[in-house]
Amino acid sequence: MMIKPLAPVLAAYAATLLIAVASPARAVDYAGPLFDAHLHYNQEAWNGQAGPHPVADVLARMQQGGVRAIVSNSRPNDGTQLLASSAQTRQAGVTVVPFIRLYRNRADYDSWFKDETIFDMVQAEFAKGTAAGSFKGIGEFHLYDSANANGPVAKKLMAFAEEKNLAVLAHVDDVAIELLMAHSPTQGRNARLIWAHTGIGGAPVARVDALLTRYPLLMGELSYRPGLTCADAQGQERLCPEWRALLLKYPTRFLIGSDTWVNQRWLYYTDLMKGYRTWLGDLPTDVARNIAWNNGARLFGLPLAP
Repeated sequence: MMIKPLAPVLAAYAATLLIAVASPARAVDYAGPLFDAHLHYNQEAWNGQAGPHPVADVLARMQQGGVRAIVSNSRPNDGTQLLASSAQTRQAGVTVVPFIRLYRNRADYDSWFKDETIFDMVQAEFAKGTAAGSFKGIGEFHLYDSANANGPVAKKLMAFAEEKNLAVLAHVDDVAIELLMAHSPTQGRNARLIWAHTGIGGAPVARVDALLTRYPLLMGELSYRPGLTCADAQGQERLCPEWRALLLKYPTRFLIGSDTWVNQRWLYYTDLMKGYRTWLGDLPTDVARNIAWNNGARLFGLPLAP
């Protein structure tokens, strides 16, 4: 038996140890259930069930991504009604949390906040409900000019949502958040507002922090959020440091979503969910579980993940 000189062996061991210390272990992707808190099943996706993404197709994509519950809001609301009423949805084990969307067609995007027929439609939809139960929220709606948060219908909807304990999914800037909150009967203290994309225009993290502090029920949804992730040395998208710090500070205030606003987003649905799993793996297990599932589950009365 040949005995190797001790010095080279120790040197090789030291080099291996140095590499291990210098190269942090890659985080393991989050593997638990996902709650997609911003999903659209719009007309062009299903088109009377003859479109490119019928119910069976979108449910298969959810199952592949490990999505067990969704906030569904669709243009028109027929898409949400279809998902809620389908036996395939129940068989797939996907829970539909239905929201009333304000858009009957694309023309409504630019005028809903001053169109009284929109408020009438919301009241009628709420009274009708869905096969999955009553509607749990309003939105997603857009305000391309934050001043339109002062429109008469916007004011009525914020009051209606608080009266009926409905969440509001709003695609707006930080200025409009404050304006909308001012229209709630409690000045935002009891307003269950979900900030779509947590400010897609890129409100600074400090500004997001200030709004979360000011409004105790404000939630941030993280699809399309600029600055959320940064590519690591291997090209993987990881949480940027300031966002990781914010998520750790407010572990019960954030949600994830797909925002399937165009059909192309359905084509990459599984990849979108995989991307979330990657950066969720950077977080402590309990924080990751909150953002992935439990925050949405608490908001809408679903069982928590263990």
